Amino acid sequence: MSILNPYLTFAGNAREAMEYYHSVFGGDLAMNTFREFQMEDLPEDELDGIMHAQLTTPTGFTLMGSDAPTAMGGATPNGKISLSGGADEEEQLRGYWAGLAEGGTIDMPLETAPWGDAFGQVTDRYGVVWYVNLEGPGNLAG
Repeated sequence: MSILNPYLTFAGNAREAMEYYHSVFGGDLAMNTFREFQMEDLPEDELDGIMHAQLTTPTGFTLMGSDAPTAMGGATPNGKISLSGGADEEEQLRGYWAGLAEGGTIDMPLETAPWGDAFGQVTDRYGVVWYVNLEGPGNLAG
């Protein structure tokens, strides 16, 4: 079975960002630095940056991330991530929404969309755009 995992890059604040996502989504977070992998060709001030972080959530999705050292071109723009579910996941998705919005910007409120679902867009404090979609009629309360 193939698995698709979002991989985010950061400009020196991957540890902070991944710990933030851990607080929002829960689960298990593992991080390794460039120093741990003997990347000694990097400047001293970048060696304690995150070479790889992996957050595995209780719901089964995995979010990965790292810092992008200047020697490797620096940080690249992060993409957009979509979270969706039905009535059984509504409380959980609304909790994610609230956590991601904290310190971020609500670009589009989580409310009824033309297709009948509740939909919203938030840019979190690290510049990552998140779409949240609550499928079907009846998921629009709140």
